[in-house]
Amino acid sequence: MSATTRAPLREGEVPAAAGVADAAVWRTLYRIGAASAGLFVAFIVSATVLFVVTPPPPVAGGAATLAYIAEHRSLYLVHQQLWLVPGLFAMLVYVALYPALREHDRSLAAVGAAIGAAAWGLTLAMPTTSTGAPALVYLSDQWTSAADASQQALFVAAAEGLIAINRTPTAVGVLAPIAMLLTSVAMLRGAFPRWIAALGIATGVLGIASEALRPVIEGGYTLYGLLMLVWFGGVGWRLWRLGRGSAARS
Repeated sequence: MSATTRAPLREGEVPAAAGVADAAVWRTLYRIGAASAGLFVAFIVSATVLFVVTPPPPVAGGAATLAYIAEHRSLYLVHQQLWLVPGLFAMLVYVALYPALREHDRSLAAVGAAIGAAAWGLTLAMPTTSTGAPALVYLSDQWTSAADASQQALFVAAAEGLIAINRTPTAVGVLAPIAMLLTSVAMLRGAFPRWIAALGIATGVLGIASEALRPVIEGGYTLYGLLMLVWFGGVGWRLWRLGRGSAARS
C-alpha cells in the first residue's frame, strides 16, 4: 500500500483547511468592515454634497466664521458630524483588514491596521475638520451673547486659533495615508484585487504629500480625497465578498 506524502509547509504558510476555518471565524468582522466602508463613503459624499448646495463657511476670519455659524447653526453642526463620524467607520475598516491580510504579510498587515485604526480614532479624540470644528459652535454662541466688543474679541481670537489648527498639517493627517500605503502593499500578495492595491499605493503616496504640503497644494488634497473614497469603496466590496465566504481574488 502506497502512502501519499505531502510537501512540508514553508515558514509562515498555513494549511489550506486551517485557512478556510480561520476565514470563517472572521466573517462577521469582514461584514462589519464592509458596512463601515459603505457608511464611510456615504457620509463623506453627503458632506460634500451638503457643502456644494448650501452656503459654504468662510475659509478665514474668526469673526466671519462665528457670524456664519450663528446664522447657520444647525447646518454647521450637521456638516461637522458628517465629516467627523466617518472616522469611526474608517477605524473599523482597518480593524477588519488585519485578518484579511495577515496570512499574506503579517507584519505589514499589523502595522498598517494599527496605524490606520489609531489615526482615524484620533480624529474623534481631536474633533477638527477641514471646514471647522464643533467647538466653534460654542464660541459662536458666546460671541453672540457677549456684552461688548472686548469680550467678543476674546472669542474671535479663540476661533482664529482653531482655524489655524485646521489649516496646519498634523501627524494624524499624515498617518492615515501611511496606513493606506502599508495595507495596500500587503494587498499585492493576495486576498485583494491588484487594482485596489495599486490604487491604495498611489493614493497613499499622494496623500502623504498632500497632507504634509496642504497649504501649498490644495488641488492635490482634493484629488487625494476623491481617490480615497474609491479605495474605501473597493475595500468594502472585497470585505463583503470575504464575509460571504468568497475567497477568489478578482
